[in-house]
Amino acid sequence: MSGALRYRAAGLAAAASLLAGCASVAPDGLRGDVAHLAAGRTGGVTAVLPGTGAAAAAAEQESLQRWLAEPLTQDSAVRIALLNNPGLRARLAALGIADADRVQALTLPNPHLTLGRFASAHEREIERSLAFGLLDLITLPWRTDREAERLQVATLQAAQDVVALAAEARRAWLRAVAAEQVAAANDRMVEAAQAGAELARRMVGVGNWSRLQWAREQTVLQDARAQQARARLAAATAREALYRQLGLWGTQTQVRLALQLPPLPGEPLPADGLEATALRERLDVQAARRQLDTQAARQGWSGAGAVFGDIGLAYSRNTTTDRDSGQRDIRRGWELELPLPLFDWGGAARTRAQAQVEQAAAQLQDTAVRARSEVRAAWFTYRTALDLARQQQAEVVPLRRLISEETTWRYNGMLASVWELLAEARNSTQAVAGAIEAQRDFWLAETDLQLALTGTSPGSLQGIAPRTSAATPEQGH
Repeated sequence: MSGALRYRAAGLAAAASLLAGCASVAPDGLRGDVAHLAAGRTGGVTAVLPGTGAAAAAAEQESLQRWLAEPLTQDSAVRIALLNNPGLRARLAALGIADADRVQALTLPNPHLTLGRFASAHEREIERSLAFGLLDLITLPWRTDREAERLQVATLQAAQDVVALAAEARRAWLRAVAAEQVAAANDRMVEAAQAGAELARRMVGVGNWSRLQWAREQTVLQDARAQQARARLAAATAREALYRQLGLWGTQTQVRLALQLPPLPGEPLPADGLEATALRERLDVQAARRQLDTQAARQGWSGAGAVFGDIGLAYSRNTTTDRDSGQRDIRRGWELELPLPLFDWGGAARTRAQAQVEQAAAQLQDTAVRARSEVRAAWFTYRTALDLARQQQAEVVPLRRLISEETTWRYNGMLASVWELLAEARNSTQAVAGAIEAQRDFWLAETDLQLALTGTSPGSLQGIAPRTSAATPEQGH
């Protein structure tokens, strides 16, 4: 082989080694990239994700204990979920596996060394051959770009999981706090019903009431107790759902919740530019766009890869020794192995690549259409939930408070009975419970809207849930 050819071969091998050396596994398993993509999409909370190693685990446990020692706020719930949720840890580990697979795919396959020894009556022959796949070397730059795009798509999908988990943690916290408040309101309704039932028992004892009137008060008490049991169950169930999202167990579940939901905002979010924001900011739209770019870049050489995927290059050095004279003959040379495209001309591979591009384009369009629709529906739900919550707080609750005050004045003037006073106390407490539920529904709708704007699909919208509190208790006698 000539010197120039040797230099070209050496240069090609050096370039291959340089390109292969550029591929390395991210030390943090790409958690930093995921946190960067999720920044600004987790409701104002900095997305601190679990790290790797014993030192990171110790620091995380210290932060976790500090957050759990204080009353659990909405932001604290998000921080704990992002740091402690086992499902998210598994998802981030899967991203690290994808990064390792990328490096493995970009690492040139090991060359094959073939050794042979053949002997006859007059000579002995020793063969040595070193071979490697030539196409892997030629296509390394294209494969590097493709694997980088695929990993970027996987990183975007992991960031969607982070943003979705933050939203689920907020929803779970909102439901748990609201359920505790509604349960407390039901406790007060039971107290009022118990007072009425006890008074009715005494009235029957002195002969001033009939058993029918007594039975009606007992029915009110039993209905209130049944509703109280349902409210306590709802509160316990909501707490357990919160614990699951936060990855808490054992003594960690003794965390104290904040006492109240956040107040309603002064001004609603405007509807202008929502669709444009969703198409620009949503991670699932970005992932679908990346997927289309990856498939389009791959389409160009997929057919050639299917036809010439088995190109091989080998270097041989064979030594033949004559047994009689001891003379040695050394032969050196290169071999190039090329497949003959007699049967497979790559047509199926090209058709498959084209179909994959069309599929990715359709998926991008479907994701964009869904994003537009979801953000519109989320805003309608958000705006309606805000109006209903304001109505409850500004109209219904004050009216019930006014009625309760007027009933008290009438009772003091002996113009209303004690039964009307007790019934109105139950009605006022019921109005407060309804206002709490409306406030919870608004914040659930707001969480869905923020997720639909900048993160991913919110799924079934959570705002304006069916009323779970009891019907208005019947009036007194």
